[in-house]
Amino acid sequence: MLTTWAYISNYFVYSAMLVFALSFVAHAFETAFAVRTPENADKTEGNLLVKTLDYKRTEKAARIATALMILAFFLLLVGVVARGISAKHVPWGNMYEFSITGALAFTGAYLIALRKHDLRWLGLFISISALLTLGTAVTLLYRDSAPLVPALQSPWLVIHVIAAIISGGVFLLANVVAGAYLYLERFEDKSARPGWLQRVPSLELLDQLSYRLVAFVFPLWTFSVIAGAIWAESAWGRYWGWDPKETWAFITWVAYAAYLHARVTVGWRGRRAAWLCIFAGSTFLFNYVYVNVWGTGKHTYSGL
Repeated sequence: MLTTWAYISNYFVYSAMLVFALSFVAHAFETAFAVRTPENADKTEGNLLVKTLDYKRTEKAARIATALMILAFFLLLVGVVARGISAKHVPWGNMYEFSITGALAFTGAYLIALRKHDLRWLGLFISISALLTLGTAVTLLYRDSAPLVPALQSPWLVIHVIAAIISGGVFLLANVVAGAYLYLERFEDKSARPGWLQRVPSLELLDQLSYRLVAFVFPLWTFSVIAGAIWAESAWGRYWGWDPKETWAFITWVAYAAYLHARVTVGWRGRRAAWLCIFAGSTFLFNYVYVNVWGTGKHTYSGL
């Protein structure tokens, strides 16, 4: 029966990958086939000439793309739950399980933010990022369902790791927004912004959105680090041992704390804040990829 659940999980993960790919194609179609019409005259925002496009022609494709993204999210959700049932534990006991759950959290953060903000222009990047994460998981990181190693057999696995996964998903979304800010800023000193960038919000809105995402989830990441220390004391008899994964989790905390401090106290905005946000996110990705896969220490059970 557990083997059946493992097959079900794999089926839904692969199905989610297919739907993410279709969502990406629909988002690409929306952007590529939006046309510039005579009634849409070019407009000027500040000193920047914006060549406008008529996205009404591809509105149906945009709605389909968003619907496919939602469908992919729920397919992946079923795949993650089925994986947990097959393994008889929460589905983040190794890199494969953490990756598929991380892709779920990343997509979920986008869909939740989409309800309040017009972020459909991010659909291209979200869908391809989720697809690449899942592709890497099923091709390079896949492991058969298996019982947890003794060090992971603790209620803290649920508390600590779920906080880390949610935090990571929101942090990475904030990084994508910060990256969009830096890319869009390149056109400030030029005479025209490409038409396909018409839907991207102003630099000020991107700057604020990235900050709000980080400020919202930073307390949860703080809790995750503290919960990890409590778990370490329970499992290994010490709260902190400067294990590589512990060290990089702390570095990520310091980097995002510096970002928030720079914005609130020093008043950093715009380019400097965006680069600092991306630097902080890169420390999280380094911890997730390099330390998990090639690092040494007491957390190596989460690697390959």
